[in-house]
Amino acid sequence: MQKPNYQFEKRRKEMEKKAKKDEKRRLKLEASRSAAASPAVDDPAPADPVEPA
Repeated sequence: MQKPNYQFEKRRKEMEKKAKKDEKRRLKLEASRSAAASPAVDDPAPADPVEPA
């Protein structure tokens, strides 16, 4: 029977953790960029209120 390669398993786990962390960071960055670039769509009050005459 073959011995388990613990170093490989540890390295693979660390790489998976890093990839997941990078993906989360990238998604957060994209979300913050899109929120800053476009005004809020669900804003009930208009930017320039128009008073009735």
